[in-house]
Amino acid sequence: MAVEDLYQRFVLYIVVVLQVTLVPIVGFSLTYLLEVDQGNFSIAVRTELVYWIVVAGLLYGFLSLLLALFFGGYRPASVADKGGWVPILGLSRRAGDPELIDRARLALQASPYGRMARLVHEKTNGEGQDLIAVHGGLQLLAVPMQVLLIAIPLLIMEGVPEEIVKPDRAFELGMAGYMIALWMAVRIQPVVSSGLVSYAAMFRSVLWKISRFSWVLPILLFWIIARTFLAASLGWLDVDVTQWNEVQLETVLLHAVVPETAVIDFLVAISVLPMATFTTLSVLGGTHDMPNWMKGQGSELENLQMDLLEAPDEDEETEVSPIYDAPIPDESEGEAEGDEEESRMIDLPFRLFDD
Repeated sequence: MAVEDLYQRFVLYIVVVLQVTLVPIVGFSLTYLLEVDQGNFSIAVRTELVYWIVVAGLLYGFLSLLLALFFGGYRPASVADKGGWVPILGLSRRAGDPELIDRARLALQASPYGRMARLVHEKTNGEGQDLIAVHGGLQLLAVPMQVLLIAIPLLIMEGVPEEIVKPDRAFELGMAGYMIALWMAVRIQPVVSSGLVSYAAMFRSVLWKISRFSWVLPILLFWIIARTFLAASLGWLDVDVTQWNEVQLETVLLHAVVPETAVIDFLVAISVLPMATFTTLSVLGGTHDMPNWMKGQGSELENLQMDLLEAPDEDEETEVSPIYDAPIPDESEGEAEGDEEESRMIDLPFRLFDD
């Protein structure tokens, strides 16, 4: 394995860690940590929110990692070869069962994680594209899905009439809609990325020349833009976002005091981070050696057709099996056999009444 490949893998592992730790903390800090007083032209640091920023950032980052693993169907090939997560965790005695192995392999092959990993492997190993560029292109292609993940729960929470759903239950209904939307998003992204990842990777290469930190800069920029747009939309619709603060995770688990607009950051976090983390994990899966059963039947048929169409070497001598001539019967023997057979046919009627 080349040193460049090891370096790119290391970078992607660092990206995964930063996506679930640093990115949400920085996103919350840019919103709440600094308080600007335009009248006095002063900037104050809100130290009372530092604890909430760190805890909420790590909590939402860890939640996003779990959502990416679960909905994406994360399962390395080594786990599938042993029958899946259940035998690996010791929850089943059927470790090494061929039936479980076949089911685990088929599940991995059809999962969003498996399809994305196979796509990355084809683009990097088959077509020779840069791994970091492919990762950045896939991150850009995930932006429309992230926008939908922001809009769908918000539309459900505000669009369902109060006669159908009580106001205090609208948040739970919106989260149910978010789960369905996330399940669909991770399955749509491989389909969309299969045809556009090359163009997105080219755009990512241009972005890399502009900023050396472009692997994390697009996420932060999208976080800021999405939060600004969402806050403006809620203000224009005159939505009271403080009514949902009591059901947020940090309020329920830690009984912490949250800012009035914390639900906006919650929606942005669970929309941006799971798709970004899922994409990075899938790219890492595509950097490993791909077993033949993971490539699918189409790849095996293609290789078989190429082998059949391959022309034989000119240097090879074509072996022709010798054809042996059948022995030519002797004419005298043929005549003797004919006379004997004829005499038998003539003598046969006269011998019927010999007895």
